[in-house]
Amino acid sequence: MGGTRYTVLVGLFNSTMTDFDAAYPLPKKYRMHEVCGPGALFFAFSLGAQVGGPVLWVRERWQADRIHPVGFSAFFDARNLLEAAAKDQAEVLGVAEEALRSGAVSLVVMELSKPLGLTAGRRLQLAAKEGKTTALAIIFEGMGSNAAETRWQCAPVFDPNDSTLQQWQLIKNKSGTFGIWNVRWDADTRRIIVVSKAGE
Repeated sequence: MGGTRYTVLVGLFNSTMTDFDAAYPLPKKYRMHEVCGPGALFFAFSLGAQVGGPVLWVRERWQADRIHPVGFSAFFDARNLLEAAAKDQAEVLGVAEEALRSGAVSLVVMELSKPLGLTAGRRLQLAAKEGKTTALAIIFEGMGSNAAETRWQCAPVFDPNDSTLQQWQLIKNKSGTFGIWNVRWDADTRRIIVVSKAGE
């Protein structure tokens, strides 16, 4: 048992760039995916750049912090971001589902404060497929839904020479393997670059 667990962990930390290319940009675009961790916003902005087109960002209005255009200008044009403030999570899900089904935007980002039920998750999956739109739920760690196609755990990595360095871990994948990668954002090409870990 211990040997098997060790093999799995070694496989995770030896994930290659080829593995990453199969996992990101998200191969099953028209699905609902999840991201958690302190690097979740970074992941969401980079995904918005990858899918292109307008992005709808839905959150509950009680949240005091706001998204500032300067903060994500390296990822995509601020004119492509639409923000919606909902009274509660039920309304967040309703707005997201309607936007997904309409196909009017390329990406719908939802900030969720409570666990997503299986029925609600399936409704989002069906809406994303129908509207040919990608859905991304930003969740707290340990709050994932069984309906999600993939789940990513993201966190910044301290590097005095690169403020964009992140570690992305694919912790759920319905149609592939898992993996851990160190990545950074290339503002010139507007894409994610896989980088070697220190000492490799």
